[in-house]
Amino acid sequence: MLVCAPSMTLAQMDPNDLTPIPPTGLASLGEDFPALLGQVRPAIEARLDAIWTAKLAAIHRHGPAVVAMASAARELTMRGGKRFRAALLAAVHAGVAPEASLEPALQCGAALELLQTYLLIQDDWIDNDATRRGGPSVHVILGAELGERFGAASAILASDFTWGMALATIAAIDVPPARVVEVMALYLRIHEDVVIGQQIDVLGRAEDVEAMHDLKTGSYTVRGPIALGAALAGASPSARAALDRYAAPLGVAFQLRDDLLGTFGTTEETGKPLGSDLRTGKRTAILAEAEHRLDAAGREILDRAFNHLDASEADVAAATAALQTCGARAEVERRLASLCDDAEALAADLPLAPAAKEMLAGAARALRKGPE
Repeated sequence: MLVCAPSMTLAQMDPNDLTPIPPTGLASLGEDFPALLGQVRPAIEARLDAIWTAKLAAIHRHGPAVVAMASAARELTMRGGKRFRAALLAAVHAGVAPEASLEPALQCGAALELLQTYLLIQDDWIDNDATRRGGPSVHVILGAELGERFGAASAILASDFTWGMALATIAAIDVPPARVVEVMALYLRIHEDVVIGQQIDVLGRAEDVEAMHDLKTGSYTVRGPIALGAALAGASPSARAALDRYAAPLGVAFQLRDDLLGTFGTTEETGKPLGSDLRTGKRTAILAEAEHRLDAAGREILDRAFNHLDASEADVAAATAALQTCGARAEVERRLASLCDDAEALAADLPLAPAAKEMLAGAARALRKGPE
């Protein structure tokens, strides 16, 4: 485990002490997207560990309740995730500036993962999800220590605390000040899109599910990381426009893959109980597709599980079977494959170094294939 001085900031640390790969540009990355994930993930997690170690040491003087709040957020941050966002960001940065240091991209990738933690904490509380990434949600961790009411309040504060850390990490990126300002503006725009998408989702008023998910998830999972990588590397306006075109279908595909996993995936694949999306009443692309496909009997079966936290495993199994039988699953899978095909074709024409274009094409192939 990385050990750092409590007073040291991420910007003051030697990058070679933070990552098992030399952050020297495109040549230091793997040859395809899975290899890229394998390279970037430990580098990002080393930075996250450093950030949290320093922060926990700095707030220790405020007492155990404050430390407990931050520690629960740290636990979720370090519990897992493929670091897909950070890998996309690194691939774009390296593709635009193949000889440049990857350190700014890795720092920005760490900030994206802190944003993810912040959003997951709130999302789990909103949806009353008790499990995330194979462990208890932050409001559950803090509820066990502080009681349900104070645990929920502390979870929201933990998410705000993590959001502040994310902003501080962006501000400390070692690039010219004008570029930091540009990246910060992009980061804040991503955050605004997510909040708007979440509000539409919470109220269940999304007329266009794909548009809602593009705001809620695509903005910080695909479009945002790609735009941030381009901005950090100083990409030209034409390159940024081409990357935006590539990101559009990939962002929707990511959410469709997530919807398929949330409805039909195993507990091992999702880190959540089976049927979590159905039980919590999540409006997914699969549900939207099923609305005009299910007959009366199918809707009755779905209603026994949808938005019922106490739905039995038998009810959940029957509901997922109905979603498959009516053709909703197959149609969403067809749409996902088509979007991935579009993204892969667009990747081939990106004005990037060839290795980076192949990595981004590989991201589309990975989403089409799904979890191994």
